[in-house]
Amino acid sequence: MSADRLQKLWTSIEPWAATCDAAAARLADEQINIRRHLHAHPEPSGVEYETTQFILHRLQSAGIDARTCLNSEGKPVGVIAEILLDKPSEKAAASSVRTIALRADIDALRMPDQKQVSYASQHAGICHACGHDAHTAILLAAALVVQQCHDAESISCLPSAVRLRFLFQPAEETAEGAYWLIEQGAMEGVSAILGLHVDPERKAGTVGVRYGVLTAHCDEVKILIEGHGGHAARPHHTIDPVAAASHLIGTLHTFLPRSIDSRNPSVLTIGKIEGGYAPNVIPESVQLWGSLRSTQLQSQDQLKARIVSICEGVAQTTGATISVRFEQPLKGVYNHPRLAAALDFASQKILGPEFVQIIDLPSMGGEDFSVYLDHAPGAMLRLGCGANVEKPPFLHSPQFDIDEKALTVGTRILMTTAMLLACDKE
Repeated sequence: MSADRLQKLWTSIEPWAATCDAAAARLADEQINIRRHLHAHPEPSGVEYETTQFILHRLQSAGIDARTCLNSEGKPVGVIAEILLDKPSEKAAASSVRTIALRADIDALRMPDQKQVSYASQHAGICHACGHDAHTAILLAAALVVQQCHDAESISCLPSAVRLRFLFQPAEETAEGAYWLIEQGAMEGVSAILGLHVDPERKAGTVGVRYGVLTAHCDEVKILIEGHGGHAARPHHTIDPVAAASHLIGTLHTFLPRSIDSRNPSVLTIGKIEGGYAPNVIPESVQLWGSLRSTQLQSQDQLKARIVSICEGVAQTTGATISVRFEQPLKGVYNHPRLAAALDFASQKILGPEFVQIIDLPSMGGEDFSVYLDHAPGAMLRLGCGANVEKPPFLHSPQFDIDEKALTVGTRILMTTAMLLACDKE
């Protein structure tokens, strides 16, 4: 979307945006309380029952049309809410109203919270160390603000009717929740979808915008190495799966990067090794779990084929039987240039150009926001949340926390970008 077109749209929605900004400022303290409540009461992927009911209650208490979704066991996790901004004197046909979706993930990680703060996790071994509590507070505040600002006077400046759909998604960490919501109608009629992720490597009050590939394509890799066990003093009587595993890991790390164009980022990490009983026993089998990531889908396919080939070669060399499975494939997030331009423009209007950075390189992380992109174009923003300290804790750290002034910033950018896109009829 051109800068001239965005400026024209901005001129038309600016009065509404100013009204929403004022409402967001009034809600700032409550938004912090919402985030801290969620942080203190985290729930892991697929079982976000209390979180779901908390979100649903807040939405319905504000008069917002909202419903729960179901997980794979048929239990309520996740919420879909919707607000129609339609001038009473100009009722638009439902088919002509552009729907923009905004998504936040609501699940926490199975890991300890080691912060010494009043809102530290009250659930042992579960922690919002990836910022999903912040994402939820940002989107919930956006829905509450839009609901407050949809009276006839506030929306009189809008050039057309608009529908905003708010997706509170469970199970992002397991890459399941997006599928559940889509199966239950989350993307029906959606023209575009927006999201964000907090970034502790950026100071609060700044953002990063990426055009094009944002995250990597990902696959879980599971390798089973089967040999013939025996006594540690007599390895010649055995086929040692531990030795085969060691050889395989080294071979994969050496030759896999040389299987594709080195200008295309990719990485294989073996994160878990399991096998053995005692130091003097050669076991029957060893299992390896890893993660394969690449920024190009073609490279990902080539790497998977090469892993199978290398496993076959090591099996032949060692005499072990080696089998490979690739599970939970997840495409990378591609930020549509038109939507990224809208995020860029809205961020500059809210923060100032000097606080908006263009991200030059993609992340090797995974994100199931990509699942929605099979149904509509989308874009994600990197929202700075780092406190003014030299080394803020990174994501997935037991010390992870945010500078909470980032919350209102995220809400304002999402609302403004959504409205720019919704009102663009070209």
